[in-house]
Amino acid sequence: MRAKITREAVMANSTHHVVPSKNGWSVVREGANRASVNTETKAEAIKIGRVISLRQGTRLVVHGSDGKIQRADK
Repeated sequence: MRAKITREAVMANSTHHVVPSKNGWSVVREGANRASVNTETKAEAIKIGRVISLRQGTRLVVHGSDGKIQRADK
């Protein structure tokens, strides 16, 4: 029997997050063990994250330095 793939399961791995990191900011795909990219500034991480998410057809979620979600692109 094949498992049913839900929209929620697909969307869970279809999101990139811009998050604070030890040395600046990172773009991380949800469920990944490592960052897709690390940058010194948040603005640079957002710019690169947007390109990555557009190319991969994912959603981009931007977090603040406190870790809370500030905005999300569709």
